[in-house]
Amino acid sequence: MKKSQCLLHQKLFLDDVSCLIMCVITTVCVFCVMAESRCDKVMDTFSGCALCLPNLTQLSSCCCFGQHRPPLCIEIKPKCGFLPSSRHVTKEIKSKVCRFCMHQHFKVTSGKWKRLSRYCPLDLFSGNKQRMYLAIKHLIEEPQNNFKIFKGGECIYSCKDDADVLQDLDELAQHLRPYFLPSGSLINGHQASKVVLNELIQVLMSALLSSWDCPRTVEPRKTHLPEGRVTCEASILHRDLLWNGNHCLPKDCVLAKILGTQMHDNLDIEGLNPLFRRVEQHLQDFPKESRLQIDGPYDESFLEKVQNCPAEDDGSIEYAVGKVHQYRVAMTAKDCSIMIAIAPCGEDDGLDQNLEIQPAKPRFSYSVSILDLDPKPYDSIPHQSRLDAKILNYYLRSTQPNHQEVDNLELTNPGLFLGRDREDCTLVFHPV
Repeated sequence: MKKSQCLLHQKLFLDDVSCLIMCVITTVCVFCVMAESRCDKVMDTFSGCALCLPNLTQLSSCCCFGQHRPPLCIEIKPKCGFLPSSRHVTKEIKSKVCRFCMHQHFKVTSGKWKRLSRYCPLDLFSGNKQRMYLAIKHLIEEPQNNFKIFKGGECIYSCKDDADVLQDLDELAQHLRPYFLPSGSLINGHQASKVVLNELIQVLMSALLSSWDCPRTVEPRKTHLPEGRVTCEASILHRDLLWNGNHCLPKDCVLAKILGTQMHDNLDIEGLNPLFRRVEQHLQDFPKESRLQIDGPYDESFLEKVQNCPAEDDGSIEYAVGKVHQYRVAMTAKDCSIMIAIAPCGEDDGLDQNLEIQPAKPRFSYSVSILDLDPKPYDSIPHQSRLDAKILNYYLRSTQPNHQEVDNLELTNPGLFLGRDREDCTLVFHPV
């Protein structure tokens, strides 16, 4: 019952990160859980084909054990987990503050969200358990469209489009209590909510760090993250926690695979723009050119272009196309979702130990899946370039008085990035 899986339509094997991307090319509209602003999406009824996809909020029938509680499923959109280091980056702030944290300022000002999220993707991808714990905690506190919880296939927790409606964490804890607290537990009230949510976070961390393809008895291989690319200066976490401690991911975990694929964007959009223009000029000169596979098909030939792109720019169209395709693959990984389905197991269930998560008390079988892997379209690259400039320019205007140089910006002040309406707290870890 190895349930770590990816949805599959077109396959891209990325050798250097041992990553398997399964791209699903489809349109699925689930109006009961989709944001209202996106409910105008329609299916192309003239496409001539459709895909029947599994319901990833459920575990397969072979995973049902003696328990009567419906499975839980947690959807996480992790976003981009690294800072660019390309020589083409023109603003130093991009190598200090991650795209997600900068984008938050733009979204709040434009009215999409009422509050800045304290979540930072670099914390989740750090491999440091304290940072990961706080990253998931911040997702729960401010889910926006990056975090959802399903119970028996029904969405019980997500962000409403009406951002004035605060999520009731105590109500969520009541949904989750049967999964994480024994029926006879004497813990009640706010303390019970804290215990339940803590156990949920521990289970999610275990699933995110578990290996996809090596047994638990084998010492997991580690992916050590490059220095300087694992900390975001907009993060509220203390500098000692950011710079000290362990910052590496098990090489075979889902986060490492996603991050490795994201890092195929090694030029940044600023470095990609000239290559995109080179491809555009070639298509104008040779309008019937089909070997470049701009719009697919996403087959082994497309894979070869992604994998075998020359290391240095030799001025060829092959280099430009390879980098454009690598960027599209990376952007797909930056916008994917992780679906973690869990179900409680009874004490007598004969479950392979490699397939269960064991927090302090309950035992769970689990499934880790990736979806939203439809390839980013070629013609979206100009939009990405404009959006990047807009996010960057707005962030600099909103955080730099009089547009002074970014080096003079006091990045160490959490209030600058998170507003002053949040109460500081100290996190103490202790066994429950």
